[in-house]
Amino acid sequence: MIDSASLLAVLPELILTAGGLILMLIAAYGGDATARPVNWLAVLTLAAAGLALSCSLAHGPDAFDGLVRADAFSVFAKALIYGAAAAAILLAPRYFSVGGVPRPEYPVLILFSSIGMGMMVSAGDLLTLYVGLEMQSLAAYVLASFMRQDERSSEAGLKYFVLGSLASGILLYGSALLYGFTGSTGFDGIAVALTDGVSKGELFGLVFVLAGLAFKISAVPFHMWTPDVYEGAPTPVTTFFASAPKVAAIGLTVRVAIEALGPAGLQWQQVVIFVALASILFGAVAAIGQTNIKRLMAYSSINNVGFALIGLATATPAGAAATMSYMAIYVVMTIGGFACILQMRDAEGRPVETIASLAGLSRSRKGLAAALAIFMFSMAGIPPLFGFWAKFLVFDAAVAAGLTALAAFGIAMSVIGAFYYLKIIKTMYFDEPAAPYEARGGAVENVILTACAAVIVFGYFLNPLLDRASAAAAASLF
Repeated sequence: MIDSASLLAVLPELILTAGGLILMLIAAYGGDATARPVNWLAVLTLAAAGLALSCSLAHGPDAFDGLVRADAFSVFAKALIYGAAAAAILLAPRYFSVGGVPRPEYPVLILFSSIGMGMMVSAGDLLTLYVGLEMQSLAAYVLASFMRQDERSSEAGLKYFVLGSLASGILLYGSALLYGFTGSTGFDGIAVALTDGVSKGELFGLVFVLAGLAFKISAVPFHMWTPDVYEGAPTPVTTFFASAPKVAAIGLTVRVAIEALGPAGLQWQQVVIFVALASILFGAVAAIGQTNIKRLMAYSSINNVGFALIGLATATPAGAAATMSYMAIYVVMTIGGFACILQMRDAEGRPVETIASLAGLSRSRKGLAAALAIFMFSMAGIPPLFGFWAKFLVFDAAVAAGLTALAAFGIAMSVIGAFYYLKIIKTMYFDEPAAPYEARGGAVENVILTACAAVIVFGYFLNPLLDRASAAAAASLF
């Protein structure tokens, strides 16, 4: 049933929809000349949607007869999504201006993708889940191939589309099995049906749904698209892929596992533990030999997803809270890291992606080298940086839930994973200088990377706020 209260629950999505349609018309009639104002209007639209989150929370836990959840968990995830999407828009104009005139379609596509991501983390039904997922994915396919004149970008978009379609089919097949054997598409109805025991049909449906979601979060063994898409897509698009959709997919996975599949915890925990172990191991080992920094960040994201899933594997409120805290910190580290990568330009202003080109950066661009070193140390989990706290939270939740072996494995892999982060720092500070970068970076990039670096360095003071927010978000699921 559609009523005013339900519409209030989806007010952020309504704002994004209205803003996206208006900006699309402006872009269509104004052409490329409108790129700059459309960019800023898109950021303001995301800010307005973020402010509207309090209205959706005031509505209550359910809307549209359970199709949509309006709880603390969805608000927490949407705040991260909108912030990451806004950063990806702000980082784009200078990059696209090198290859030609910036195009206004870019921020519009991110707005439409954000609508889908908002639906994903608010889903209370398999139908809502699928609609949100496809809306996010369709915009993402176009974004990956946004630079049509670039062969790598076109290839990235095609690979993402083909493999993404396969994953969507797997997810849809799993959803059909769950509906067929439980008699419900609602998360609550599925949970009630699973309390009587898990049949073979329900188990197959569970596995297929988790397999489809594993593709969206770039978890092993469904990670194959990630390195090629991260490398081939324009760097601002890669920044977006590595942050906002990752939060949405992890948030959706947590909600489905806890709310819909909660009574089948014993079954899905085994799947999640395997995926977490495989992702941590593969991401750590595969990143070691990379020479392209965007491919390295792709394997880093696979590795980080594995750590985040350790929290989910506990199936406890503390574990779910740890997973969402991890994703919040991961988003800041990722956006800051890519803001540094966007400043990797040769003397003529052309983007450079090789790790070898960072050699001697500490002598020519001390500030950029220091910022990138902060993000690399944080991703490696070196205390007292904020990245250490993220890993500590998931390991602590795992030990408290009796998964000590899983935590020990994660700690051991953190040591191996630190190698490729430290390799970048060694290249910047100890190798002989390579060809110099441009003398100074863009103002917006500098502001964003400085803000992210400050959060990572002084994150200890934000711990109480983050802990309360993630705990409240997790509590709304149980």
